[in-house]
Amino acid sequence: MTDAARTTATISRLGHQGDGVADGPLFAPRTLPGEIVSGIAEGSRLTQIRIQTPSEHRVQPPCRHYKSCGGCQLQHASDAFVAEWKTDVVRNALTAQGLETEFRPILTSPPRSRRRATLAVRRTKKGAMVGFHGQASDVITEIPDCQLLEPELLSAIPVAEALALAGASRKTPLAVTVTTSDAGLDMLVRNGKPLDGPLRIELAQLAEKHRIARLTWEDEPVAMEQPPVQPFGAAHVCPPPGAFLQATREGEAALLAAVLEATKGAKRIVDLFAGCGTFALPLAQMAEVHAVEGERDMVKALDAGWRKAKGLKKVTTEARDLFRNPLLPEDLNPFGAAFEAAVIDPPRAGAEAQVAQLAKARTPVIAYVSCNPVSFARDAKVLAGAGYSLDWVQVVDQFRWSAHTELAARFTLKD
Repeated sequence: MTDAARTTATISRLGHQGDGVADGPLFAPRTLPGEIVSGIAEGSRLTQIRIQTPSEHRVQPPCRHYKSCGGCQLQHASDAFVAEWKTDVVRNALTAQGLETEFRPILTSPPRSRRRATLAVRRTKKGAMVGFHGQASDVITEIPDCQLLEPELLSAIPVAEALALAGASRKTPLAVTVTTSDAGLDMLVRNGKPLDGPLRIELAQLAEKHRIARLTWEDEPVAMEQPPVQPFGAAHVCPPPGAFLQATREGEAALLAAVLEATKGAKRIVDLFAGCGTFALPLAQMAEVHAVEGERDMVKALDAGWRKAKGLKKVTTEARDLFRNPLLPEDLNPFGAAFEAAVIDPPRAGAEAQVAQLAKARTPVIAYVSCNPVSFARDAKVLAGAGYSLDWVQVVDQFRWSAHTELAARFTLKD
């Protein structure tokens, strides 16, 4: 292809997915603001990109797989640039809603700290390959030297290969979700062959050979050498297979510290979208907690963890769909004994319905944990309109080198 067929563009900013954006708009992956680049325009996307004038913030990617792997989007940018950009993503979302607040310095998880990942595993003529899909591609890139995952998580690669040889078809790759735990690897496999007697025996033998803490095939338990427990404060919880956990231990600690600070002094706390107890159980060292979660298996795991722990205050649990059936003011002020603080950690869609009810209940303090700055800012505007002050925001980057941004914030009722 001739140079005449190439388009030259100047990158003005980064979009929310981490791609550079030029006039058009034209999206150019792995570029930075201020760079002059050329490439082939395919619709609104620039491909076969060449950097003609690099940004001062461009660095050598630390991972040798970065060029072909789609697991990371921002390894070509300096840590300082990414930190400022992620903070600005949150600040700009709030500004769009007419809000501003104090921003604390961002807390970023270190390399090789991801404790949970879903690996793509494909059978081949010669064996199997394990890795991540390439950018906007079905091609799997092998990742033996991944700079993102914990070393223990990388040890799952030969196990995933063996799983594919035992139970994958040649047409569909397995999706193997691997989580590290105190007891070893916790593995959940999807897209495999139907589980029959011989396959069940083979998988159980494989799990024993590789000392896998727990192996689940689709929704069927296959083997459990030891419960793959996770520590939440003084409690130890065995989450359901594939259950949500914070991506890194450092990220979880940063979010928990913010929640503990925001709710300090409260004696009765409601934890909404509580999961398996990431916040509820550590909070129970200081306060009584009512934990509400939509997934019944997570609620059971949380409750079992509390009952086995020593020295915690009372934790009650409730399985409830907070999108369709949010807690109402009468639920948040039971028998006149109002909750003194609320913790809310919703999915990416935010918690519009539940936030409205918290505001009506006049819950004095709200610790809001979010994985989506846009829905957070929308909910923050509702609280601000109801008389709450947004005291501070703590941005947490536990999805290092990705466009994903998380945060914790404290709201207090002005009156």
